[in-house]
Amino acid sequence: MIQERISLKGYNTFGLDYKADKLVVLDSEQDVCALAGSGVLHGSKTLIIGSGSNLLFLSDFNGTILSSGIGEIRTEDDNGTEIIVSVGAGILWDEFVGWCVDNELSGVENLSYIPGKVGAAPVQNIGAYGMEARDTIVRVNAVNLETGVAKEFDNKDCSFGYRESIFKKELKNRYLITRVFFRLSRQHHFRLEYGFLEAETAALGEISLQNIRKAVINIRRRKLPDPSVTGNAGSFFKNPVVTAGKAESIKHDHPLVPVYDDPSGGKKIPAGWLIEQCGWKGKRLGGAAVHNQQALVLINTGNATGTDIFNLSEQVRTSVFERFGILLDREVEIISPS
Repeated sequence: MIQERISLKGYNTFGLDYKADKLVVLDSEQDVCALAGSGVLHGSKTLIIGSGSNLLFLSDFNGTILSSGIGEIRTEDDNGTEIIVSVGAGILWDEFVGWCVDNELSGVENLSYIPGKVGAAPVQNIGAYGMEARDTIVRVNAVNLETGVAKEFDNKDCSFGYRESIFKKELKNRYLITRVFFRLSRQHHFRLEYGFLEAETAALGEISLQNIRKAVINIRRRKLPDPSVTGNAGSFFKNPVVTAGKAESIKHDHPLVPVYDDPSGGKKIPAGWLIEQCGWKGKRLGGAAVHNQQALVLINTGNATGTDIFNLSEQVRTSVFERFGILLDREVEIISPS
């Protein structure tokens, strides 16, 4: 499906009404290969999107936007204990998580209620409550948009990091992901390191995949505004990882600061806590605001421009840096005119 001069309001969760020259929805790997091999994209600015839940447009997009509509969940291998499934890039992520839980397969239950499509999961290496997409991803199938040639990337090839992957860096907008392969388990290894998640789950009854999923959904609904009601992209900033010495220094002045161990050996401090300490909760700039319940979330109050939201994010970053000496990295991708 090819549409021209289409409004992007329904393709970004901030609800910003910019336009794109073209938007192409691709329903199969063959479609992707054929489009790329045709040369139509050569010389055109190209942007790959999922549900637009991690994008901030600052203007109209003068180029071609590609989005996957590839569906179907397929069982590729099953040894009785572990199962490998491949998932079309166009399937909504939370629908896939729900399918896993309904089938008593563990590995992604803590990632419930994260917006977006499956194809975006490896790009962003989405994560929450002690789990990341890379923990279960076996490989990723993608198509080179210059040559139309399909390629497989195993877990190591993806160069996963904290909210990072090769598809977000070196191969950004060069490969369109078509299917993602996950290794899931019938043996349940619950991840409840976050105390509030364990308590929330226990309040629902036994510790189970179903109750963990319900608990995560309940927590996220309380903390995060519904983008269909209030435009937002969820967590706008990454949680910074600092040295142990830096964390101790902050803890000396702020004994109640939450600090978590990071696999890198550093210490992770919630960006929302840092922003809240700087007094930003509920503050507005033009049509943009910091959410009054979760400082990590920037919102469109109804009439914001992309520039309003970007300028607010810059002021927040400056404020946190001046007070704590930590420069926050954005989790949201900025789509600028250049």
